[in-house]
Amino acid sequence: TSPGLKQRFFETVVVYNGVIYPIGVFLWVKRIFSLRDLFHRLRAGTATDSASLTQARRRLIHLPWFAAAICGVAWFLCIPVFVGALLQIQNPLDARLLWHLPISFCVSGFIAITHTFFLVELASHWGLFPVFFRDARADLTPNIFTLSLRGHGIMWAVSASICPIASLLLLMFAPRSPVMNVEWFAVFVGVVGIAFGIFTALMLSWLVAKPIDQMRAAADAVSRGKWDVNVSVTRADELGRLLGEFDHMIRQLKDKEKLRQTFGLHVGRRAAEQILARDPGLSGVEEEITVMFVDMRSWTARTRASTPGEVIEVMNEFFRATVRVVEEEHRGMVNKYLGDGFMAIFGAGDSDSNHARDAVAAGREILSAVEKLNVDLAKRDHAPIQIGIGIHSGPAIVGSIGSPQRLEFTAIGDTVNIASRVEGLTKIIGKPLLLTAAVHERSRDSFDFEELPPQEVRGVDGRLSIFAVGCEG
Repeated sequence: TSPGLKQRFFETVVVYNGVIYPIGVFLWVKRIFSLRDLFHRLRAGTATDSASLTQARRRLIHLPWFAAAICGVAWFLCIPVFVGALLQIQNPLDARLLWHLPISFCVSGFIAITHTFFLVELASHWGLFPVFFRDARADLTPNIFTLSLRGHGIMWAVSASICPIASLLLLMFAPRSPVMNVEWFAVFVGVVGIAFGIFTALMLSWLVAKPIDQMRAAADAVSRGKWDVNVSVTRADELGRLLGEFDHMIRQLKDKEKLRQTFGLHVGRRAAEQILARDPGLSGVEEEITVMFVDMRSWTARTRASTPGEVIEVMNEFFRATVRVVEEEHRGMVNKYLGDGFMAIFGAGDSDSNHARDAVAAGREILSAVEKLNVDLAKRDHAPIQIGIGIHSGPAIVGSIGSPQRLEFTAIGDTVNIASRVEGLTKIIGKPLLLTAAVHERSRDSFDFEELPPQEVRGVDGRLSIFAVGCEG
């Protein structure tokens, strides 16, 4: 290579950088400053018009493309400028320079474009996206173009492997210089290529790892029952769309859980689970269940002798103690409140359970709970509560009944009617907990029963075998 050619090359480098760099910096600073005012207003919480905000968001999403375009134009414009400048030298050029120089600029340019794109993307995600997309999803911004994950991978592969290899291959065909050690220069090029490849890989991993870590942390929180999870969607590519849909899914799950909890307060937790697990609409299935009726005695007289506040207080204490026994201790569901009592169902949707035994155990524990409640009522000079419990097992239709505008999840059939009649017998016989032979047959190995004389029950042909059982302990 002649001294004149070297001098022209370095002169072109100085002049070209002196012209192109200021232009590139000016265009970049101008684009950043176009976002500055809106950035400060958003940080301060000042209202902005939607059109300006949408335009600014679109510019922000396209910022890596803008930076890559400046970088690409600056590098690829070197090809005609430098080749033209060297062709003006009177000395004949080595023909290898006419293809060696353009390829060198293309290799360097693509490496620079990749690093510029990734750096600007990382910086904007870290510093600008949280402000501009505080209450919006970046991936839903209209008329945007983002680089896909596949595109990121291709850019990394080209800049980290193809470009360094191409540089080493070019050295094999480069004009020899007596002052340059080609072997050591090849080592230098290889080290630089490895360094750029590692740095690009780190940037790519940061771009991908953060949203995945967000989703993993959110999924872990939801699995532990924490629904106040907020997945920030500060990406506009596929990962941003995935984050957005994941956040939407969490919100839907949160709403469903809230519906389940609120619904359960009105119809009972187990009833709510049964309703949500079944097909919606007017439908029912026949199941073998056990039905329990619980009723408080002499409640009308108590309401006359007490204030409304005292009546509600005692009633709530009674329900608080007894409903817990049914639903939390013995897998039943309180299906409906009947003024001063309630109806409970055992075994609905749970064919594996011994629902008759659960119902008898619940009835005995209810009697014990009422005894404890009466001790507390006596300390407050309140009259004791007396109750009657009737239990029967058999087939019943369980499901949602009513009109399309108003449904009720319940059980209907002779089993329900007989359980209600048996509860009514407690007043006549004087035993607080009565059950039928069907219940006795299913649970006789678990409790000590007292067989009573058969009773006539309205709606039943012949006499009904009745058994009594006492409270716990």
